Amino acid sequence: MQVQWYPGHMTKAKRMMQEDIKLVDLVIELIDARIPFSSGNPDIDELARGKSRLILLNKADLADQAMNAKWQEYFKGKGLETLIINSRSREGFSPINRSIEKVCSEKIERDRKKGIIGRPVRAMVVGIPNVGKSTFINSLCRKASAKTGNKPGVTKGKQWIKLGKGVDLLDTPGILWPRFEKEKIGLNLAYIGSINDEILDETELAMNLISNVKTDYPGVFFDRYGCDESKETAVILEEISVKRGCLKKGNEPDTGKGAHIVLDEFRSGKLGHITLETPDQI
Repeated sequence: MQVQWYPGHMTKAKRMMQEDIKLVDLVIELIDARIPFSSGNPDIDELARGKSRLILLNKADLADQAMNAKWQEYFKGKGLETLIINSRSREGFSPINRSIEKVCSEKIERDRKKGIIGRPVRAMVVGIPNVGKSTFINSLCRKASAKTGNKPGVTKGKQWIKLGKGVDLLDTPGILWPRFEKEKIGLNLAYIGSINDEILDETELAMNLISNVKTDYPGVFFDRYGCDESKETAVILEEISVKRGCLKKGNEPDTGKGAHIVLDEFRSGKLGHITLETPDQI
């Protein structure tokens, strides 16, 4: 199943980010802990060249905890400061300010040598659609969400958010990249809801997800729906549909509705803590 999605507004958003990157010291990138590789926009690597970086493995509560730790080590091995967080509960937020100071230490030291004390670190928050950027910013700024107003050289109307005295945040739209080189990347993005569901065949997508999950996390569909996982994927989806009361006339399984339930319950974490890719698959 091939998945590609790059609507026109993302081209405009990318151009805006290319202009804004000149104004920042730090790029904070949120990725989804369930698909850490697939949810990392490769365009960000080029965009953030020469800038300090901080990687946040968000939605960690939905992912496999052991895999979270492995992915954190993977990114740290690449020289990237990486934290595991849950933006809704604010779990993992305590080290964020320290990490910002750490990755921006050279900038802070340069300012100090010039006699500039207390200049805020200017950070751009980036990530793909549905990775949780807005929730992250709202949670991070809950005690200091005042907008700092327009900065010199910034497009009129663009607003920065002041995080205490030390950091100014600039939010950006969620963007993807023009073409997914691997089929698996497109599928992973579709599973977590980063692709517009209206362009997808949800039945086929759900069957792909069932196939992937039952291989790596056997017992998930038996525990949740009482299904026999030894059967063909299409039959498993039919069983789920029946057990959830998704029926057409004549009591035929409505697999379209059943597929929607499977996708929704995966995205909300009701299927359990699941990570769909591992560092050794890269």
